[in-house]
Amino acid sequence: MRPAPSPEAREVARAAARWLALMEFNGDEFDSAGLQQWRESSAQHEAAWQKAQRLRQRFAGVPPSLGMATLDRPAMARRAVLKRALGVATLVPAAWLLGRELPLEAWRADLRTATGEQRRWSLVDGSTLQLNTDSAVDLDLRARRLVLVQGEMALKVSGATPLAIQAPYGLITISRGEVCVRLSERSCRVSVVSGSAQLQPLRGPLLSLDPGQQVSLQAAGAGPVSTFDVAQPGWRDGVLVAQNQPLGDFLRELSRYRPGVLRWDDPLESLRVTGSFRLENTDRILALLSASLPLDVQTRTRYWVTLRLRKNIA
Repeated sequence: MRPAPSPEAREVARAAARWLALMEFNGDEFDSAGLQQWRESSAQHEAAWQKAQRLRQRFAGVPPSLGMATLDRPAMARRAVLKRALGVATLVPAAWLLGRELPLEAWRADLRTATGEQRRWSLVDGSTLQLNTDSAVDLDLRARRLVLVQGEMALKVSGATPLAIQAPYGLITISRGEVCVRLSERSCRVSVVSGSAQLQPLRGPLLSLDPGQQVSLQAAGAGPVSTFDVAQPGWRDGVLVAQNQPLGDFLRELSRYRPGVLRWDDPLESLRVTGSFRLENTDRILALLSASLPLDVQTRTRYWVTLRLRKNIA
């Protein structure tokens, strides 16, 4: 089985696909200098771009029948048909590239969210499901089971019959209460907000969690149980909270909610940030960081932002 790509690899694939589409559709207005800078900033970026270019060449040919069909059309109509054809030639390799680098299961999932999106659903038994940014879930309600395919979810069970969450590293069963589950590349964090949950790791004994407790499930079993503040707002409330957190860690979390590329200078990693930030506008979050910390926000496009350490002005 092909190993699942890392979140960084998925984001690089998205960026390469966006650059490919922008190059085809923007013509003379295309930001070629920006593309060159993006390619040179990382060997991984360059490799993704070369793959995108190979795919572009593979799909570049317009079918002869389509070309012939445009010859007897007026000039405006010919341009419209050819534009659609070029659009298909561009979107096919871009979609193929994304399909190779993004988990196919996420695209096929019953419920999913885009980057920066949070959604809530009411299930037939009265339970409530929330999905965080870039997440996907499959439903098997006859078996009273949800499968977390990607990302992060919250499930509030209010019925008399338990519901189970199947994750790659174990099974979580909730009788009545609310549980948050976050899937990362090598682990799955389970946090109980209310009620209780029974966890069956891939290895090891059955584990019970009470409100305010959380644990990380991994291939080797369950890690140590820790505590968290259930009253603290979080993504379910549309809020990102930092308590004297290293700025690098905060920005890595924030980047989950932003489409495109967010980069920052290494010296910014160790700065500290405290506050509650509304996730509905991540550009505003960056502006607030710039107002309170010695950093400048350089925006090339909405999808390419770099944070620079502000130089002292004598």
